[in-house]
Amino acid sequence: MDFETLVQTRKSVRGFTREPVARTVIEDIIEVAKRAPSSMNTQPWHIHVLTGEPLEEVRRRNMEEMIAGASPKRDIISHGEYQGVHRGRQVDIAKKLFAVMGIARDDKPMRQVLRGFRQFDAPVSLVLTYDKVLDPGAVCHFDLGALCYGIVLAAWDRGLGSVINGQGIMRSDIVREVANIPEDEVIMTCVAMGYPDDSFPANAVRSDREANGDFVRYVGFAD
Repeated sequence: MDFETLVQTRKSVRGFTREPVARTVIEDIIEVAKRAPSSMNTQPWHIHVLTGEPLEEVRRRNMEEMIAGASPKRDIISHGEYQGVHRGRQVDIAKKLFAVMGIARDDKPMRQVLRGFRQFDAPVSLVLTYDKVLDPGAVCHFDLGALCYGIVLAAWDRGLGSVINGQGIMRSDIVREVANIPEDEVIMTCVAMGYPDDSFPANAVRSDREANGDFVRYVGFAD
């Protein structure tokens, strides 16, 4: 699959089959993704790949804490709730997802969020971290984002779907404990990954994107 087609067709997957993902496949994906751009070749990233019982423990404890009303405890600073145009885009995709999944309006807050806390029951989770010494980390955040997108695209090219999932690390302290992640690494996000379940309605949903003219400016071109 050529790169343009890969980017156009890739979408977030919110339903996975129970088929396990072989370690060799993950290794192959990372081998490709680690060629992502990195500022000054610093390569500030680390990847902790969870599956099986450790991932189940993270899922269970993350969900139990959040249901019990515990506050999120993420390593990175949160922007808080979205407002304005950003909130509008968030609501638009939520409406599409809830519609195809038959989730009633008054049931929205819990049913979809709980799936996120469980990392959508994907068989694999890649927890992405960076070296804490680099904070405040705008540049290394950019590097980690490039690595993350490389992982997602390489996975899609190999028949795997994924969700870049902040809800899965809402309790980063639990993730750190279970995965034995060193204190000198900052947990930024995770990627839930597995083989897509094509019968899951939400997997057919694609988010809208703004027209180029709404966010692109061309400066200095003759035309």
